[in-house]
Amino acid sequence: MTFAFRYLKQITAKQLSIFIALFILSIALDQWVKFIMLEGFVWESEAITIGGRALVYNKGVAFSMFSFLEEYLKYIQILLLIILFAGALWSDFFIKHYVPLGILIGAGLSNIIDRFVYEGVVDYVYWHYWFDFAIFNLADVLIDISVVLMIYQMLQEKRNGGHDWT
Repeated sequence: MTFAFRYLKQITAKQLSIFIALFILSIALDQWVKFIMLEGFVWESEAITIGGRALVYNKGVAFSMFSFLEEYLKYIQILLLIILFAGALWSDFFIKHYVPLGILIGAGLSNIIDRFVYEGVVDYVYWHYWFDFAIFNLADVLIDISVVLMIYQMLQEKRNGGHDWT
């Protein structure tokens, strides 16, 4: 077990503090915005509708995929987040990507919280300019940003002769 989590000793207090802060901030900000939407906030323009008729409870994941899993989906997602976090701690991935991981895991957990509190994930942003896009929420945007940041960090590391990722 010591071998498996040998990188835990290398995680600094600063890295852990930043991870925890971003994790909590992602959940708090997303849940706060969802609360505002559920209280009746509406904003519409030619391109975007926020709240109002755009407010839906998504029982699946992106584009309502896997909605047939119903109640099991939230438990599968919790398991996937645990595996992601443990896998990051198992390697040096956490040390290198603690910022996007804090955002990613926090935003992912915020959407899972919705599954326990509401009938599904609270989505409220509808892009309808040029094309109809899926309705989404702040946590979805934060997840996208964290993935882009992770990819950017990996490309920078590879460019600078870093880790092989195989």
